Amino acid sequence: MEKNINVKNHIIEVTTELIEQYNGNTKDITARMIAEKADVGLGLINYHFGSKESLITECVQRIIGKVVTEFQMTEQYETDKERLTACSTYVFNFLFEHPAISRVSILGDLQNYTKNCNSALTQQGFSLSLKKEISNKDKPIFTFILTAAMQAAFLGSETVKQLLGYDFTKTEDRAAYISKLVTILFEGMVHNE
Repeated sequence: MEKNINVKNHIIEVTTELIEQYNGNTKDITARMIAEKADVGLGLINYHFGSKESLITECVQRIIGKVVTEFQMTEQYETDKERLTACSTYVFNFLFEHPAISRVSILGDLQNYTKNCNSALTQQGFSLSLKKEISNKDKPIFTFILTAAMQAAFLGSETVKQLLGYDFTKTEDRAAYISKLVTILFEGMVHNE
């Protein structure tokens, strides 16, 4: 049993490296390539994951899932707005620092949006930053809008630069975008109550 877990994790690690190496072009990655790089038989990929696509999905889910859960709030934040801005900026920076994996994740979620997809899990993570200023009733729509606006900005960063003037190759522009977005969302929720 332990050996199977180690083999499975090794295959995931190797596949993750290949996804990064091929800039998220998963069609260029074959199951045979994964098996050779992992030094395992091709049958083990099907045994553990069923298909290359399932393996890639699991890799991306693990990577993105860690982003929100590993965000360490070492600072104390006085407001939900400050806390959420910090968490959202961290996630937004991750998207641009790992564009291949982020693109695969977002596009996969858009094609198959479920309650356990990375987008929904990100929204749940953002909800944890909202401790008292946004009602429980409003948290889901608030975090849904925030996540969707971050994803659209990431996928269309060149157009966002032309339309809104944010250059997401610069971390300060990413931070400014998130700050503005969170501010607008907070103002909208406060005025609605």
